[in-house]
Amino acid sequence: MKDPGILVEPAWLSGHLKHPGVAVIDVRWSPRGSYTVTKREFEDEHIPGAAFLDVDRDLAGKPFVDGPGRHPLPDPDVFAAKMGVLGIDDEMLVVAYDDVRGSVAARLWWMLWVTGHKVALLDGGLEAWRAQGGGTESGPVQPRERAIFQSLPWPSDRIATWGAVESTIRAGTAPVLDARAAERYRAETEPYDPVAGHIPGARSAPWTDNLHEDGTFRSPGELRERYAELGVAGDATICYCGSGVTSCHDLFAITRAGFGDARLYEGSWSDWVHEGDRPVAEGPDPG
Repeated sequence: MKDPGILVEPAWLSGHLKHPGVAVIDVRWSPRGSYTVTKREFEDEHIPGAAFLDVDRDLAGKPFVDGPGRHPLPDPDVFAAKMGVLGIDDEMLVVAYDDVRGSVAARLWWMLWVTGHKVALLDGGLEAWRAQGGGTESGPVQPRERAIFQSLPWPSDRIATWGAVESTIRAGTAPVLDARAAERYRAETEPYDPVAGHIPGARSAPWTDNLHEDGTFRSPGELRERYAELGVAGDATICYCGSGVTSCHDLFAITRAGFGDARLYEGSWSDWVHEGDRPVAEGPDPG
């Protein structure tokens, strides 16, 4: 099977859905929902044969305990064991999708991408799959035979701490990008964390601006123009959001644009404001 790249169209997936080297994973999740609700939504309708992963249970550790912020990266051994239970091995191509335009599935994409696995996002997610005539099924999915998925450490050169964020902004060596909605950046609202605002010196780069109106990704050229205007020039860029989930959408877009792999501020805003003594800025992006 030829490598399809990091973004696949519904038509491509439809033609490879039964390929033994392709595994589809539904990352259905809501920051205000619960595992019971999202699992039920998955079982009501999903792409045929898709497995299910939950951000809280499967793609993150214990908040503020296993690492920084509300969604610290999970223990690599625990994550690898979960992938093995789903019947996914190191040679498979994982196609991740969600029902929120890739903003959640991008977290799984990033976790697999930085550890050297083959992975792609489904362009447009479940919405595009349906729109292009893709069939769905309901009920629990019959799991594949258990497989061996290698446990690999999260690469430290692709992860930024709050100290790295602070020093990068102070030195001005690379941009720090905030993937949250612009109103959260401006401190007009903050639905999840105790303090509103943004990291002083960070630029506003909402993940939604990576997409066309129909929820599909902009072209590499369009994304390159967008991120060049934000100061991205290499792989030293740092992306953050509320807790390290939707920032992966910006990381995906930067990779698609051809800039290389930027860094994830793992704890993101939830980590930045957790101690209560770090500076906070409000207002619009100064540009």
